[in-house]
Amino acid sequence: MLADIKKDAASRMDKSLESLRAELAKIRTGRAHPSLLEHVHVEYYGSEVPIGQAANVTVEDSRTLAVTAWDKSMVGKIEKAIMTSDLGLNPATAGTVIRVPLPALTEERRGQLSKVVHNEGEQAKVAIRNIRRDANTHIKDLLKDKEITEDDQRRAETEIQQLTDQHVERVDAMVAEKEKELMEI
Repeated sequence: MLADIKKDAASRMDKSLESLRAELAKIRTGRAHPSLLEHVHVEYYGSEVPIGQAANVTVEDSRTLAVTAWDKSMVGKIEKAIMTSDLGLNPATAGTVIRVPLPALTEERRGQLSKVVHNEGEQAKVAIRNIRRDANTHIKDLLKDKEITEDDQRRAETEIQQLTDQHVERVDAMVAEKEKELMEI
């Protein structure tokens, strides 16, 4: 029973870390990366799909993404979707290839993005702490039902806290790494 609770908590905390990693990948640093366009959606034959399902997104150089549409008739729609996204990018079309130059980040924008990174980190920590609370509640329920002893409860809660501390440290490390990446010129 306790092993299942710990395993479930660890699994859910790992998922919180993966979610944070995905959110941090969307935040633009000074370098071009295909994941920047992952959340851009394009109307593709009547349905909204992520840009990765309508085109190939590659890095041309450190400040330019190249988007190659799989269907030539989609070039205009893809270009419009990139323009209307919240990224503030201005793509340029050359035949079937859409080049997306990434402007250099200003100091002010870096500060704003740093705050966003911190906020994402805090949300991940809150999620991890909520998972800890849920696990501790399950452990207390087992004690109440007299399925475990008080010593088992204390030991399990200590292990859950150690697991929480490890995951919070990993969140802090991810946030620090992203901030360092943001501040590079």
